[in-house]
Amino acid sequence: MKNLNAKIGPSILNADLAQLYEESQKLLDNGADYLHLDVMDGHFVPNLSFGHPIVKCLRNKIKDAFFETHMMVSKPEQWIHPMADANVDQYTFHVEPVEDVPLVCRKVKEAGMKVGVALKPGTPVDVITDYVDLADLILVMTVEPGFGGQKFMEPMMQKVAWLRKNYPEMDIEVDGGVGPSTIEACAKAGANMIVSGTAIIGSSDQAKVITNLRDTVNCYLGHNQINH
Repeated sequence: MKNLNAKIGPSILNADLAQLYEESQKLLDNGADYLHLDVMDGHFVPNLSFGHPIVKCLRNKIKDAFFETHMMVSKPEQWIHPMADANVDQYTFHVEPVEDVPLVCRKVKEAGMKVGVALKPGTPVDVITDYVDLADLILVMTVEPGFGGQKFMEPMMQKVAWLRKNYPEMDIEVDGGVGPSTIEACAKAGANMIVSGTAIIGSSDQAKVITNLRDTVNCYLGHNQINH
């Protein structure tokens, strides 16, 4: 069985975007496993964030970190090549606006990136059964995408638990309102990839928060693997 590890990916949207490189490097120095880059188009979600030119600039300065772009966009297929060109490692897109999800998954793979499939809170988890074999990661949103600072939605843990039960080796990511007070619920349900924004970025001791999140998840992953 594949050994799942906890990975902590700070969402840099909460950082000072004028200091994006410095803030991102600081997060990596403090132990972040990857960077979670929120790309919003003002259409699929009401907010507008940043696109591939910024990601490419960041990649030019940070050569070897794992970049995941979370594409909160209406036409994810439109940005596959620009993001591949920016040397993104993982392209995570929302299934809701997409007619042919397997096609987008294949295009992402062909462009040399890992495939992430994201579900909004209102989307039933079993929609993924049709293309789970094409995905490297499933992202369960624990807030409505597009707004910062929302409260963590505890009922979403049922989706995480269902995924972990049915796909024990899948990377399962949670994003939204995740921090020291909610990490145990995520870990218990079986999430191993943790996106956390404010809780890490706003902390005076980022390394301590990252370690705390990772240790909590690894503790539960250990239990889960003994039980399987």
